Parts: sequence; structure tokens; C-alpha cells
Amino acid sequence: MSSEIDSSKLLDRASELVTLAKRAGADEADAVIVRSRSQSVGVRLGKVESTESSESDDFSLRVFVGKQVASVSANPGFDLKTLAERAVAMAKVSPEDPFACLADKERLATSYDDLQLFDPTEVSTDQLRDAALAAEEAALAVKGVSNSSGAGASSGMGGLVLVTSHGFSGSYMGSRFGRSVSVIAGEGTKMERDYDYDSRLYFADLDAPEDIGRRAGERVVRRVNPRQVDTGSNITVVFDPRIARGFVGSIAGAINGASVARKTSFLRDKMGQQILKKGLSITDDPQIIRGPSSRPFDGEGVRGEKLVMIEDGVLNHWFLSTSTAREIGFETNGRGVRGGTSVSPASTNLALEPGDISPQDLIRQVGTGFYVTELIGHGANMITGEYSCGASGFWIENGETSFAVSEVTIASNLKDMFMRVTPANDVDRKYGVAAPTLAIEGMTIAGR
Repeated sequence: MSSEIDSSKLLDRASELVTLAKRAGADEADAVIVRSRSQSVGVRLGKVESTESSESDDFSLRVFVGKQVASVSANPGFDLKTLAERAVAMAKVSPEDPFACLADKERLATSYDDLQLFDPTEVSTDQLRDAALAAEEAALAVKGVSNSSGAGASSGMGGLVLVTSHGFSGSYMGSRFGRSVSVIAGEGTKMERDYDYDSRLYFADLDAPEDIGRRAGERVVRRVNPRQVDTGSNITVVFDPRIARGFVGSIAGAINGASVARKTSFLRDKMGQQILKKGLSITDDPQIIRGPSSRPFDGEGVRGEKLVMIEDGVLNHWFLSTSTAREIGFETNGRGVRGGTSVSPASTNLALEPGDISPQDLIRQVGTGFYVTELIGHGANMITGEYSCGASGFWIENGETSFAVSEVTIASNLKDMFMRVTPANDVDRKYGVAAPTLAIEGMTIAGR
């Protein structure tokens, strides 16, 4: 990755595209260029299995003719004038969309901060290979590990250039580095698999490959010779932070304005009401320095501010882009994300704020229960809230994790789970969705 990435040429090209769209008959328009560069190396059993690299600049133009809208996309090398004319012609024969629009001019960011999202460190293919090999070697060195599913290392960068006919012009870049390994313990039909990984904006912040490998090996060895447990109700289930992040992601999906507009969220009528256990809060902040999902402005040019989405258990906000907000009678809160040629709302740096108890003490308080480290399938019905997933992990006895458990199903309703959740204090904010260890009372386990 080059330490000097000049976005001025891309901004000029996006600006020209918007100008040409207006000349072709568009009332409003915006142009987006998404830049990406990446390289990765995969290894297995000490040998390189794959080496990949890619780079692209993807152009998208969105035009509005009255209430009619159309979007087109292209790769570099296309003729700007032809693309603009094609977009306008498509819009003129499109059905009207009463909610599609650009962000209001007064909502556009007039300035924005440097959130330090880009690390210019150049990582060679040899460095990626060596890191992947070291992670795998460390995992295989753990007693009881019998095989490897592979290890990998990657580096990349991505960025957004946005120009609107309302006068917004801006760009930002971000970097990403990663390492991972997956290994197997046991033999034959009794094999178990587990993994570990790390992903950071800055290369120097990455966990050492040896640490990642050791953790993966230790995790998988603990899972050997799992048992089933008896079916039961009113069981306290403890979610490992990996699983807890998915649980918080379910909350984010349920309070997404697009789901509310489509009436596909079981929380669509709950604004201003208690939906989480009292005392719990969920925040979303796109302006965190070096935050994993930070952005100085959203996909429409709006600066998003920190929001307490849920405060003391009470729902305060939906995630909103401009068109979604208009559809349900609100204003955008700067959560619009470009997805190809469309804009939809999404979270940024989302966190279920931690409690004041350590995960060890939380498990001690549980006494008897189920500690979940892996889920199978996506078992949440976002319309009804019904929740059912295959699960594996460890049984909790006398306040400590004991034998491994697999081939069970955990079930409840998200509405009830939200009101019965207790967080520990071990939240890790290096992920875009951050959550601590969570204990959820009153769940059903289907076992033998």
C-alpha cells in the first residue's frame, strides 16, 4: 500500500460525472468511487496454498429526475458523458420513488476530522507468508492438535470518494490487516475444529501470530470428546464474547430503520419503550479515533455523531439514512452506507456497554448453566423475535466451566432474552460490534 494516496484525481472525476449528469437532465446527482487494494496469503501444513491480490476503483452514479431515480456503475476507463446520459435516460423511465433523495444540504458535513484510519505500512507477501506459517506452527505445537485447516494473513486498504450536486466533496481511506488460523483436534468422527484471528487498522497493533496460533490450539483441544446434555428449560446460557457480538448484531438489525420501514422488525413499535434490561445501554459512535468502523462522514456526506441507541434499556434511536428516515417520519442520523449503487442505514462502532462484574465472577454466579462458544446457523426470526440455534461449548458446574458440550439447541425469544441479559466487564472495542461476555437467563436447551 502506498503511503501517499492522492484522491484529488478521483474527486475531480466524480465531480465531472455529477456535472455531466446535471447537463444531461438530472435535477440532482451524486457520484461515488470505492477504492480497494488487498493481498493475502494462505498456508496449510507448512506450505503456501494461495497467494491473492486485487485492486479496483468502482464508480457509481445516482441521478434524480423529479421523484424518479436510477443508478449505474462502471469500472475505470468508461466514458463519463455516456454513463451520465445512460443514467438519466434510465431515471426517466423508472417508477417514482417518493422517498429517494440526496441528503438535505444543511445536513452535509462542511468539515470533518482525521480519524487516523489509514496505516501506510507496506507489508510484503513474504511477511504475510511468514506470519501465516508462524500462526499455524504455534497451533500445531499445542498438545492434542492433530491437523490444520489452514492459516492466513492479509493486508489491504479501502476508501470512499463522494461528490454530490448539493456541493459536498470528500474522501477518506482506511487500512486493514489480519491474521487467522483454524486447526483440528481428535480423530475420525470425533474431530473438533476451532480457530482464532485478529484484525486491526494498524499493522503494529496486530496480535503476534504465535499468540493467535496458541489460542486456536488451546481452544480446539478443550472441545475434544464433547457430550450432550439433557433437555431442560429455564437454563442460564452464557455467551462467549465472540457469540455475544452476534447477539448485539441482532439488536442492531432490529433497530435498523430499513427493517422498521419494511415492517420486518419485531421492535418496530417500540420507540421510547424499554426493550433491554434496565441499566443496559448500547452506543454507536462513528467518530472514534482509529475505530474499526469509524468514518468521518457517511455514504451521503452526513457527519454522524455518537448516539446512545438504547439508554438504561430504553430505545432512543433507529439507524437512519436520509430516504429511510423520510419514509418513517424522522431525519437521518448519518448512518447511511453505500452498497453498490444504493444507500441503506447501518451501525458503525456499535457497543453493548459493559457491566461491573468480571466474566469469571459472572460464571460463578450462574452456578449451573451452559457456556456457548459456537453457534450453528442463523436462528433469529427478526419479524417475530423467535430464536433457535445449534450450539456447542462447555457445561457450567459449581460456577466453573467443565466438560465440552455439542449437538444441542438453545432457544428463546429475543424480546425475553433482551430483558434477561447480564453483561460482564470484558468488552473488547477492537471490533466494529463490541460486546462483553453475556449471561442470559431463562433459555431452553434441547439435548438428548
